[in-house]
Amino acid sequence: AVVPGKGKLTHTGQLGEVMTESIQAAMTVVRSRSGVLGIDEEFHQKVDVHIHVPEGATPKDGPSAGVGMCTALVSALTDIPVKSDVAMTGEITLRGEVLPIGGLKEKLLAAHRGGIGKVLIPEENEKDLAEIPKNIKDKLTIVAVKWIDEVMEHALVRQPLPKAKSKDAEADAKSPSDKKKKEGIVRPH
Repeated sequence: AVVPGKGKLTHTGQLGEVMTESIQAAMTVVRSRSGVLGIDEEFHQKVDVHIHVPEGATPKDGPSAGVGMCTALVSALTDIPVKSDVAMTGEITLRGEVLPIGGLKEKLLAAHRGGIGKVLIPEENEKDLAEIPKNIKDKLTIVAVKWIDEVMEHALVRQPLPKAKSKDAEADAKSPSDKKKKEGIVRPH
């Protein structure tokens, strides 16, 4: 939730230490890329953000929710919904690079069972698709991503209008621009 405030970040739920760090990393990515993500660059001084991960029966930990946390933050701060048929996994660096995760097979099987149509995975996990049953790969659109900008292209119902240029020229140079976008859709055989 995003509410008027002074920049406080609150996270609740049964979160492990690594998940807590993923939330903090996601917030840093959003702050550093706020202008290009269509977010007021001073948002962190004007609003409080509360992230709640419902407990259910399972404690949550691990870095693979970083991409999801970042996407949720951008969605909340821009009022642009996340597509309901897209799932995502990936660790996020402070510059917005998507890093590989473990347990890809289990995550894709869970997405399939949950009726998800598209799954965003780290580019470095493409090699792991060989272990995924063909019938599962045939029913999912699997998109390999390297940067958080690519995640937003696939995850949000529409793209935010940039408010400013990024202050991270090196990350911008590595991230795909409109002129040199990589398709990223994996079509397994």
